[in-house]
Amino acid sequence: MTTITVEELKARLDKGETPHLLDVREDYERAEFNIGGTHLPLGKIQTMQFDDIEDWKNDEVIVYCRSGNRSGMASLFMEQVGFKNAVNLTGGMLAWQERIAK
Repeated sequence: MTTITVEELKARLDKGETPHLLDVREDYERAEFNIGGTHLPLGKIQTMQFDDIEDWKNDEVIVYCRSGNRSGMASLFMEQVGFKNAVNLTGGMLAWQERIAK
């Protein structure tokens, strides 16, 4: 599984890059804090309800959650169903809040 750190992602965003961001947390978590992107809870990914991102299959998709665990599972599942470049954000929003959004 490919990973990216919060510092690497922040640097890319600061340069003006617009990668596909996928938030796999629950609604209440996203409401508390998020960095944007498309919201698709892990449960929907696991039941293959990802029509909204189907056209991303050949693109890099940076997947994030609270701590990096659910996004890791989502990344692996996405690769199994044909996504070519699902990337897990290491440490998730906890790391982002601790190291970036101080």
